[in-house]
Amino acid sequence: MTDLDRPTVLVFDVNETLLDITVLEPLFTRLFGSATVLREWFAELILYSQTLTLSDIYTPFGALAGSMLRMVGANKGIDVTDADIAELKQLFGQMPAHKDVAPALTVLRDAGYTLVTLTNSAPTPSPTPLETAGIAGFFDHHFNVSEVEKFKPHRSVYDLVPKALNIPASDMCMIACHIWDTIGAQAAGYQSAFIARAHNSVFDLPNVRKPDYVCGDLTEFAKRMTT
Repeated sequence: MTDLDRPTVLVFDVNETLLDITVLEPLFTRLFGSATVLREWFAELILYSQTLTLSDIYTPFGALAGSMLRMVGANKGIDVTDADIAELKQLFGQMPAHKDVAPALTVLRDAGYTLVTLTNSAPTPSPTPLETAGIAGFFDHHFNVSEVEKFKPHRSVYDLVPKALNIPASDMCMIACHIWDTIGAQAAGYQSAFIARAHNSVFDLPNVRKPDYVCGDLTEFAKRMTT
């Protein structure tokens, strides 16, 4: 892409793209004897968030996360208790930022980009997960799905940002480690950047537009956006 094509607003997904969900692994190891069940639970969480949206039902992401933990437990014959749900919510609010996040955000902010977040998670009292992770101050605005009561990749979620900022969607780039997120953003008129976090990959279909940027991490993305 050329400099003329570059967006002015960078819109960041939060869970897994900025914040490291592997902090949840000890809970899954304790409950299920394997940290890999975290990935099964997270996939179910995304699947059923989208199912609710398609069915015109909304419940906050945190409540859905707890319900999905109970469902995965039931599937495996494990009794998930209220204390386990409370631990999940506590850990979910304490996820650290990936190591590449703060340096990359510093580079992008200093280059003059407007940085915002767009997340499936509902707003929480201070300290928010981004505040706890030490990166909230990098962002000019924070957007979340509670405003439209739909989960990504519903079009109304992506429309929140251009409407609020009065900037065309074509001037925005969605940065995410989930292809379903980049596809949704592109359908809403955004550019997109895929960040290849662990357990996330690009797929190839002839009628599905690929991300405009595919980067191994945020360091690579920041370099591409500033050189």
